[in-house]
Amino acid sequence: MNEQAMRPSPISTKVDYERNGVQHGYLSLPYSHDESAWGSIRIPISVIKNGDGPTILMTGANHGDEYEGPIAMFEMAATLDPKDISGRVIIMPGLNYPAFQAGRRTSPIDKGNMNRAFPGRPDGTITEKIADYVNRHLLPLADIVADIHSGGRTLETVPFAAHHVLPDKEHETRCRDAVAAFSAPYSLAMVELDAVGMLDTAVEVLGKTFVTTELGGGGSTTPQTVAVAKRGLRNLLCHMGILEEEPVTVETQWLDMPDGDCFIISDDEGLLEPCIALGETVKAGDVVARIHRIDRTGEAPSEYKAARDGVLIVRHFSGRVKVGDCMAVLGVEV
Repeated sequence: MNEQAMRPSPISTKVDYERNGVQHGYLSLPYSHDESAWGSIRIPISVIKNGDGPTILMTGANHGDEYEGPIAMFEMAATLDPKDISGRVIIMPGLNYPAFQAGRRTSPIDKGNMNRAFPGRPDGTITEKIADYVNRHLLPLADIVADIHSGGRTLETVPFAAHHVLPDKEHETRCRDAVAAFSAPYSLAMVELDAVGMLDTAVEVLGKTFVTTELGGGGSTTPQTVAVAKRGLRNLLCHMGILEEEPVTVETQWLDMPDGDCFIISDDEGLLEPCIALGETVKAGDVVARIHRIDRTGEAPSEYKAARDGVLIVRHFSGRVKVGDCMAVLGVEV
C-alpha cells in the first residue's frame, strides 16, 4: 500500500453508511482561512438504506455551475422512503461544494477542477482532499455511480446520458445497459479527449458501473432537462433493483463519439456565429460555425466545417470565443 493510501482523510462525518433508515448529514473538511481560523467546509450528504442490496452513489455539481443533478438529488434526498427500497442510496448533490456555492465550474479556493483531481490526495488541496475521500471511502461502497453533468455556463448540450468505450467489453456492456435504463433523449458511447483525473476513470478502474450525463447548459436549467435528470436517476434505482416500480422510459437516439474529429476547436478569437442548431444533422464539409474578428472591419469570417457526418450535440454557449475553445461537438448516429 502506498504512503498516500495509508494516510487518513482529514474529512469526517457523523453519517453511518451501514445504518438503516434516512440520514442527512455532512462531510466536514477543516479549512483555515482569513474569515475563520478553525473553519470547515460542510458538504451535504444523504444516505438512505434498507437492508441488503446494491448501492448507488449519486453525485451532482462535480462542476459547480451545473444544476440539473443537484435539483434532482436534493428532491430525491428529501422524498425517498427507505421502506420503498432494497439496498443503499448515497447522495452528494454538491460534490465540489466550494464551486457549487460560488456557481463556478472550478473551486474558488484552489481553482481545482474536481473532474481532473482524482484519485486525489489526503494532504493535497481542498479539491484533492474531497476527491481522495470519495475515491477511498465512497467508491468502494458503490455498485454503480451516477455523475450528473450539464454544460455549465460555457456550453449547451442536447440532453444525453453516456458511457465510455472500455477495453473490458463486459464492463462496457454493464455501463451501456445502465445508460439505456437512464433513458435520456440521446445516449452516447464516448471516447474522452483526456480521461486522466476524472471521477469517471476512478470508478471504471474499480470495475464499477458508471453513468454520466450532459443535460443542458448555459449555467441554468429548463423544466425539460430537470425532468430528464429526475426520471433518469429514478430509472437507475429500478435498473439496479433498489426500487421496485416500473421505470418511465422514452425513445432514445444512440450516438457514438469515436474520435477527435467529433470536436471542433477554435483557432481564432472573436464573435461566434453558429450555423447549425443543437440536435440538427450535418454532413462532412458543412459549415458549423463562423468566427468574426472584432478588431477590424472588412474581413470575411473564418469558417469551421464538420470533419464527418453527425449530429450537433454540444455547442459553445457564449457569443464570444477564444483560441482553443471548443465550439461544437458532433455525435455519430448509430
